[in-house]
Amino acid sequence: MLTTSIKNHSPYLLPIMEEFYSLQGEGVHTGKPAYFLRIGGCEVGCCFCDVKESWNADKHKLTPVDEIVQRILKNPAKAVVVTGGEPMLYSLDFLCKTLKNNNIKLFLETSGSENISGEWDWICVSPKRNHPPQLKVLQQASELKVVICNEFDFVWAEENAKLVSSNCHLLLQPEWSSSEIMMQKIVDYILKNPKWRISLQSHKYMGIE
Repeated sequence: MLTTSIKNHSPYLLPIMEEFYSLQGEGVHTGKPAYFLRIGGCEVGCCFCDVKESWNADKHKLTPVDEIVQRILKNPAKAVVVTGGEPMLYSLDFLCKTLKNNNIKLFLETSGSENISGEWDWICVSPKRNHPPQLKVLQQASELKVVICNEFDFVWAEENAKLVSSNCHLLLQPEWSSSEIMMQKIVDYILKNPKWRISLQSHKYMGIE
């Protein structure tokens, strides 16, 4: 899935799939307003991904970072969530530096499979079996959010939890299409293993982006 545009990209241009102002729907910061920036391009290719249209970077227009920043600054919340796709396929040093110069807090959502670029206030790592996270990325994680599709994923969650720092928040999130089956199993697991918290895709319950 790696495209030429990713291999040879400019840090001043990014293939933006979508950008919008909304509430954070999942994870530790659920309910907080932020500007969301979804960057196209992904090598992970999760079968349960709900934004498969983000995978091919060539399908998304290269947008000047300066233009993106100007749109972000028009919104009242001074927080940006950068997601994908897999945003760490790109150097985001210039994007982060420009936003930091404008006192914007930066939140990254990544699989952890690529090196981290840019300066972040919060790093959420959601590890995937088919393209596992790097140890050095897990050690930088502020939040470990593991998607649970079946009971084998609890083992995967514990394997990754052993590798993060003691300050990292640990969350289990039911995969949307199997949530009715797995919800009670996740609740029961957390009751027995209270280091974990549950994360729900509240934006889907609310019907917002």
